[in-house]
Amino acid sequence: MNLHNLTCIDLDQPSMVGFRHFISSWLYRGDSFTLLVDPGPLSTIPRLLGTLRDKGVQHIDYVLLTHIHIDHAGGTGALLREFPDATVICHPDGIRHMVAPEKLWEGSRKVLGILAETYGEIVPVPAERIRFEETVGSTGVRTFLTPGHAQHHCSYLLDDLLFGGEVAGVRSDVPDGIFMRPATPPRFILEVALDSIDRMIALSPRRMVFAHYGLVDNAPGHLHIARRQLLLWVRGVAELATVEESQREAALIDWLMEHDEHYRNVTQLPPDIRTRERYFFGNTLRGMSEYVEGLEDIERQKLVTG
Repeated sequence: MNLHNLTCIDLDQPSMVGFRHFISSWLYRGDSFTLLVDPGPLSTIPRLLGTLRDKGVQHIDYVLLTHIHIDHAGGTGALLREFPDATVICHPDGIRHMVAPEKLWEGSRKVLGILAETYGEIVPVPAERIRFEETVGSTGVRTFLTPGHAQHHCSYLLDDLLFGGEVAGVRSDVPDGIFMRPATPPRFILEVALDSIDRMIALSPRRMVFAHYGLVDNAPGHLHIARRQLLLWVRGVAELATVEESQREAALIDWLMEHDEHYRNVTQLPPDIRTRERYFFGNTLRGMSEYVEGLEDIERQKLVTG
């Protein structure tokens, strides 16, 4: 793996508070192929195309989607108009939604509200240009189904580099360590998410790309942190299940500040990024709360007692 061939393209949203160094697309230019991972939402396609032009990219062989959420894949159809030879690789369950994205768009508007409007509509992808492949052409890229953050989530391994999307949640560099949190919007199933992480750990990748955000050298270490966080956060949600619903989010934040050494670093984030993180915290809490509420009493008690 030649990291000189890898480029992070920031897809910042200046109109939204804290939406910088958050959404990213990744360009890899091999000796005989060019890949683009997660082209982002429609609103940032002009920025993406401008960067690709500046780098002299005239041809893309494959567009790899880690998942079909609007901030990762919404602009794919628009990108394809500029790169008519590119093929999109996607989770099998996501293909139909990218070809006919009306339900995906309405679902995005329902969950994200004004944020979905800011991202822009989801542009359809021609059916003949999107498919699933376990091995992507002759690139050597291997595709793994990694549901957890989303049912239609994929991760991609190129040599010793894992394009992990949100399989390990969200991370940010801070002055003293790292900030990490799970990304578990509904529908979340703990066992499914843990299985995906465990299978990625078993691959022993050296490096990993987080869609949100950045390239890390110690991929196994970050995957193990993500695994521990999933278990810890679900335990916290179970312990606080009797707290009044209107107070539960604040109570969980206080609980995590005491118990989670990596989430605790939220205090080191710049104020605008902290605001963004507080917004997405609610999505994670809802996903985990629905999971815990669906458990039998004995299973819920096991989470609390460890």
